[in-house]
Amino acid sequence: MSEPDEPIEETDAGVEVSPELLLEAERIAEALVFASSEPVSEAYIAERIPDGVDVGATMERIAVLYENRGVNLVRVENLWAFRTAPDLSFVIHRGEREARKLSRAALEVLAIIAYHQPVTRAEIEEIRGVQTSKGTLDVLMEAGWVRFRGRRRTPGRPVTMGTTPSFLDHFGLEEIRDLPGLEELKGAGLLSGRIPSDFQIPLPLQDDDELAEDEDPLQASDLEELGLLTPGGKHDE
Repeated sequence: MSEPDEPIEETDAGVEVSPELLLEAERIAEALVFASSEPVSEAYIAERIPDGVDVGATMERIAVLYENRGVNLVRVENLWAFRTAPDLSFVIHRGEREARKLSRAALEVLAIIAYHQPVTRAEIEEIRGVQTSKGTLDVLMEAGWVRFRGRRRTPGRPVTMGTTPSFLDHFGLEEIRDLPGLEELKGAGLLSGRIPSDFQIPLPLQDDDELAEDEDPLQASDLEELGLLTPGGKHDE
């Protein structure tokens, strides 16, 4: 992948890495992502490529090589995956049965969680003005787009929710900050021209993996209560 006559790369520590070692790292990283059915973390790749090689730079070089191919190497937060080039998706999905669409309620809840995370069920209902059924949240959980994050440090200790890397991957986002803003939503026709002049789109979290200052991590008892852990202490499959 890398040409042998490329200049020797230096790591942050000033250690020189030969072109041969860079080539080996690229081949290993490419194989790891190709063989995985799920996006692969940089930490996982870093454990398996030669020491001293910058994993981020390695993945960026591979991504450039695939820019104009039928598949692209894409980054989802700190994960990497091969995906069909966007302009060829119609070929892949031609003749396939259309996937079941989310209900309007599920779309509303998903949007609220994405833009307001971390958010509790009560906060979702306050924004929507109606109660949110457990079935609606179950659909989003089963799709793998929404997860329980932690517990809010307020009376009642309500559970907070947020999106997942699968949500970003499905909607073609590298990170949560790539969610469309007000002007983009207007341009797509998703907001009417009658919205209040002071209407603002909330700024999503910069890193939805980290707990907010008013959140506590979920404990085993919380997972059991939420049905994510069996009484025996094992994750419910």
